[in-house]
This record gives sequence, C-alpha cells and structure tokens, in this order.
Amino acid sequence: MSARPQELAGAAGQETLDQIEEDLGPTTQVLKLPFGEPTKVLLVDDDDLVVARLQNLVAAAGFEIDTALSGAAALVCLKESFSSIVIMDLKMPDMDGLALCRAIRDGSWPGYVYVLLLTAQDAEDDILAGLDAGADDYISKKTSSAQLLARLRTGQRILALERSLKEALAEKRRLTMTDALTGAPNRRYFQRRLSRELERIRRFGGDLCLLSLDIDRFKSINDRYGHASGDAVLQEFVRRITKCLPRNTDWCARMGGEEFAVVLEETNLAGAKMVAERLREAIAVTTMRTRAGMIPVTVSIGVSALESTTDRREFSLESLMNLADACLYASKEDGRNRVTLPRANALPRMSRNGV
Repeated sequence: MSARPQELAGAAGQETLDQIEEDLGPTTQVLKLPFGEPTKVLLVDDDDLVVARLQNLVAAAGFEIDTALSGAAALVCLKESFSSIVIMDLKMPDMDGLALCRAIRDGSWPGYVYVLLLTAQDAEDDILAGLDAGADDYISKKTSSAQLLARLRTGQRILALERSLKEALAEKRRLTMTDALTGAPNRRYFQRRLSRELERIRRFGGDLCLLSLDIDRFKSINDRYGHASGDAVLQEFVRRITKCLPRNTDWCARMGGEEFAVVLEETNLAGAKMVAERLREAIAVTTMRTRAGMIPVTVSIGVSALESTTDRREFSLESLMNLADACLYASKEDGRNRVTLPRANALPRMSRNGV
C-alpha cells in the first residue's frame, strides 16, 4: 500500500529536522544556559525611595545593580556600564517609560536589553502601550516581591538563551572559515581577509607579501604511507609553519589539498625571502612523525609582493595570487624544495576596478 501524502510530508519534515540537527549539533548543546557572572540590572525610577527598596530586594537575589533617577540618566548609564535587564517606571518627568523603551530599542548595545516595566499604571491600555513600545514584561507595583523576582529570573533565562545562541552561531561562523583537518584558516577566510588588507593598502599604503606553498610529492606520500599519514603530515606542516611566522599579524591558510598560503603584512620582498627560506628549512630539516613511521617532507614556495614603490592604481588580489603561483611553479620546475622570487618587472599592479 502506498504512503499517504500526509505521511510523505511528515517523513520529509523529519528528514529536514534531522539535517538541521546534523548541521547545528544536538539542540541541548546549542541551548545550554551559560549562567556565570551575576546578571546586571538597571533600576530606573524618579522616586529614590522606590529605587532604594528595589535595590535591596534585587541585590539580595544575587543581581548586580545600577540605578538611575530619570530616563535620560538611564540611557547614559546603559552606554557607560551596560546592563542586560532594565526595570523602569512608566511615569517619569523628563522621559517617560514608553519613550525610554523606544530609545533602548532604537539603540545599539553589546547584547539584548530585557525591559521590565514596573508601574502603578496597570490598566489594560497602559499594559498594551508598554508592550508595544518594546517592553518584554509589564508588572504592577502591587505585585508581590516574590513574583517580581520570579519575573526577573525568567528574564535571566531568556538572556542566557540569547547568549548561548549567539555563541553557537559565532562558533558555526568560525568553523566555516576554518579547515577542519589542520585548524588553519581556509580559502574563504584567506580571500576575505586578504581582500580587506589589500583595500587598506590601497587607501593608506604599506607593504605586503604573499607566499604560495605546496608540499612536494604529496600524492606519493598518500600512496606510499596511506591517507592517515598524509593527514598527519598536513597537520604537522601547519604547526611548523605557524610556529615559524615572525609576528602575530602574519598568518597561514590552507587553500586546498597540499596547497597553502602565507600572508606577511608590512613586509617587503627582502623580508619575505628570509621568512620563506626559514619556512622551507623548518619543513625539510626534520622528518615528520606518523603512525607509518618518519616521513621526509619538503616544500616549494613562490613569492609575490606589494611594496611601497608599487603602482597601487593597478594591482589586484588575482594578480598577487597569480604571480605567487607562477613563482611556485618555477620552484617545482627547478627541482622543488626551494624559494622563487618574482622578477622586478613582474610585480603586480592594482586594477582600477578595485581589489
């Protein structure tokens, strides 16, 4: 008997959910609540006696407290010392609670601001106006202290959830820019970061060198020792290269397979030659340990450069990469395990169409 349409749709939906689960990881991991530092609460009311009473109550529940006696002062306080929860009165002289809610929602903050209106004005029209202005919760001043603290803990859970989701998304973004095997930045990261750096050089000047690296006869390593050993070689290769880079601003990316790139910011051609030779020697000087035994490895390197004398009106990311690759191929043709620099008249120029 054939499946009903509803059953097919249900199966397809479950398949989609399974794919999402596979892409994002287990939901319980994504939704972990990172309780740690005390949540900071800003109390806003023009009555200093009300503020003092709330301060004692909320601080005793384990929250960190800031106070403000007006809406304008609250905005200043948020900018100077961010609070993720704001408890405010609705009726204040200079800026009422509705205006403050709207100002908070229109602002740019380090994280989400959970707004709780605590007021004596508890008619339905007042509640709806407060929620429409951007408040997350609305409580009458007649409400018990226990219920107020319970509402605060609800806000704390929501903020913790927001932070955990942001952290999960940030980790996913990091992974999309990272090579899973070696931990090095991948080709996507390389292209984005180098494009930004070239745009900076276009505007402000400076030197930059690109090294194109290729592990010599890597296919034969895989064929002779196995792919697990080839993976170990790639991982050790990145460790040695990263260790040899002279500054924190220098970085290495895996372009694919056994091909890598190293970007040396604020480095001229003479400096790049020294770094490239250091990298070549670091790979060749000691065999690499794998489960199949010690494996000798060498690397061929090509260099491209943008120096202060380069005509910045006519260089591009592609021309920089193409020249480094051409020098890399020359290193391969000349016997491998060597560094090749470009001829002076071959240095790239900036394209008028941009990076």
